[in-house]
Amino acid sequence: MHRTDMDAPPEEKKHQYADSEEASHIYLLPNSLTAGNLFFGFLAILRCIQANYATEESVVASHFTQAVWFILFSVICDALDGRVARLGGRESLFGKEFDSIADVISFGVAPAMMMIFLILSATEKYPYFLQIGWLIAFIYLLCAGVRLARFNVLTHPMLPPAERLKGTKDFLGLPVPAAAGMIASLVLVLNSFDIRGLAILMPPLMLGIAYLMISNIQYPSFKEVDWQTSTRFRTFILLIFGLGIAFTFRELFFAILFLSYIAYGPIRHLYRQYKAKKLLKQRDGKSSE
Repeated sequence: MHRTDMDAPPEEKKHQYADSEEASHIYLLPNSLTAGNLFFGFLAILRCIQANYATEESVVASHFTQAVWFILFSVICDALDGRVARLGGRESLFGKEFDSIADVISFGVAPAMMMIFLILSATEKYPYFLQIGWLIAFIYLLCAGVRLARFNVLTHPMLPPAERLKGTKDFLGLPVPAAAGMIASLVLVLNSFDIRGLAILMPPLMLGIAYLMISNIQYPSFKEVDWQTSTRFRTFILLIFGLGIAFTFRELFFAILFLSYIAYGPIRHLYRQYKAKKLLKQRDGKSSE
């Protein structure tokens, strides 16, 4: 017979209640940043809908550009809320779940809606391709939801320590904010250079990004980078140089940044596999001598 909570000793009951109370805490600053993430995601969706019903090209471009910046603001809020929570020792299960809900809206629904509305004008004569675009947008949204759910499960404190994703500096699969940032930055490029007709090429890209989100390819998390992180002088100069390039080429910088991050994961993954196979061959060669 399984023991119920009613059969638990008073000390264990007290510990369980303390854990549940700690898990449900709503810490003001990190959860306010998460709410900001959700707010900007909502504004991005609103601007995409408004762009769909606008008639003037300049207004359409303006709405999509604003939607892009709102998604990028969501990325910033998402990057700060977890860091602020860890910095102040204010992490909670509520904050993690709230963050995932906000991420589904800002980095799942908003990019999917942006892609659908952006390709509407490019596929008016080809309704078949438009239906495929809707399906691909849903696949992207589905993979974003699965990616977030997998992360919450693998980092849940009730999971056995041997199965828990803990003590690693990397993300398992492409992070959802990076996926949304890639799509948003490409839309910014299409609007800035008035080449929205090329939006028809975005669905295949979204399929590739969707696959990377649910893959086992590892991506750096940068969780250990804080105000006390030191660096070499050469790295510091390169960082300042990069910021100067970002200011000069604002429209292209974010697309290059997110594309570099997305490409880094598969390249490093293939390189590690190559090194592992090479090391295995060397061991087999030594054992056969």
